[in-house]
Order: sequence, then C-alpha cells, then structure tokens
Amino acid sequence: MQAFFHGFILAFGLILPLGVQNIFVFSQGATQPNIYKALPATLAAALCDTLLIVLAILGVSMLVLQFEWIRLILLIVGILFLCYMGKAIWNVGASNFENNRALSLKEQVLFAISVSLLNPHALLDTVGVIGTSALKYKGFDQTLFTVACISVSWIWFFGLMITGSSLKKLQISGKVFLLFNKLSALFIWGTAIYLAISLI
Repeated sequence: MQAFFHGFILAFGLILPLGVQNIFVFSQGATQPNIYKALPATLAAALCDTLLIVLAILGVSMLVLQFEWIRLILLIVGILFLCYMGKAIWNVGASNFENNRALSLKEQVLFAISVSLLNPHALLDTVGVIGTSALKYKGFDQTLFTVACISVSWIWFFGLMITGSSLKKLQISGKVFLLFNKLSALFIWGTAIYLAISLI
C-alpha cells in the first residue's frame, strides 16, 4: 500500500495548484445550466490526465527527459498556448456568467483536451515527476501507484465541477466570477513568463 499512498499524495500535490485545467473545469460547473451539462468537460479532462499518467509510467517520460529538444518544443508550444488561453479568459465578460453563456458539448470537449494536452505544466509534471517516480516500482506496486495517481485526477476534477455548480446555486454575482477570471488570466500569464525565463 506504500506505493498507493505515495502516488496519491504525489498526484494531489501536483494537481492542487491553480492551473488552466482546474480553472476550466470549475468555470464549466459555474456556467452550465445544470451540473450534468458540465460532465463533458470534466470527463475529458480526467481522461486526458489518465492518458498522460499511463503514458508517462509506461516510459514516455524517459524518452522526453532523454532528448532536450523534445522538452524545448513542449515548452515553447506550451508558452504560446498559455498566452492565448490567458487572453481568452481575460476577455470573458461578466454577462457570460449572468446570462448563463455556456459552451456546447463539442466546445467543452475540445477545450478540455487542449488545456490538458497542450498545458506544459501538466505535461512536464506528469512526465518529469510522476513518470520518474514510478520507476522505483514494479509489477503490482507500480499498478497501485498508477491507480492512485489516476484516482486523484478523477476525484479532483469532479470536485471542482461540483464546487462550481454549488457556487452558482448561491446566485453569486457574475462580477465575482469575472474577478476570478481576471485573476486566473494573470496567473496563467505569470506561468507563461516563468516558463519563458526557464528557457533563457
């Protein structure tokens, strides 16, 4: 069970900080007419995390860490993506929340996939931390470690969706969500700047 607890604590520590995935899933819970309509975004984010975790543990992490140019490309693409995401989130108006402007199923899925698979933090954390940490385990212990990491993702994303939906039921002003978006955009741009500095 040590492998399971190690995986659970490690994954929780990585997923806890405010990030693009977290912001998106939470916002869908807050903007969709009901909680069930936010499921596509939540399921897509959780499935993408599951895919990344499995690939990292199967050995993709060693490939990425071995070739510096792969890591460099991931960082550059990720920085550009974060800049775009920050701009998109910053430009969302309070009326979007107050008028229940909600993304369609297709938009939710595509957006969730992009913020999951093009997010350099998610990729580097999964590959560099979870992937390398899994190397100390073999057989059943590695399976337990993998299950623990995946479980954290699913529990966390569903928790964010439920929290967002619950806050909406409290009829909080759209201006509060607008402020949350502005702060989120600043955080995302800050992350992009931090990653850009790491390239210098």
